[in-house]
Amino acid sequence: MPLLKFHLYEGRSPEDIRNILDVTHGIMVDVFQVPERDRYQIVHEHKTSHMIMQDTGLDLDRTEDFVLIHVFTRKRTEHEITSFYRHLVSALENHCAILPNDVMVSITTNEDEHWSFGEGKAQFLTGDLH
Repeated sequence: MPLLKFHLYEGRSPEDIRNILDVTHGIMVDVFQVPERDRYQIVHEHKTSHMIMQDTGLDLDRTEDFVLIHVFTRKRTEHEITSFYRHLVSALENHCAILPNDVMVSITTNEDEHWSFGEGKAQFLTGDLH
């Protein structure tokens, strides 16, 4: 049940955006073993004057293809997280022509009580979800 927020520079076509979302979801399913319909994605598009994304001194060249993906998820293992990073940049490069230098990911973990999918219930706590 990860929730993903994508931050992109304005200018991509709807098809390009959908491709980025589909590719990322496929990696989520493969690496984090989430169900296919466990898909929560939000896209934020920014003017170049409203998003400055540098490289923390790593000498990474950034382009207008840059994407920041913020993942909110239950606890994952270090292996799952690093595998997600590797597979994601490879898939985005192969299927979306986004270079690895243009992919930044931040993962925020939270606990079961921090999720309600509707009806005013905490479904992980009630046992409706596992």
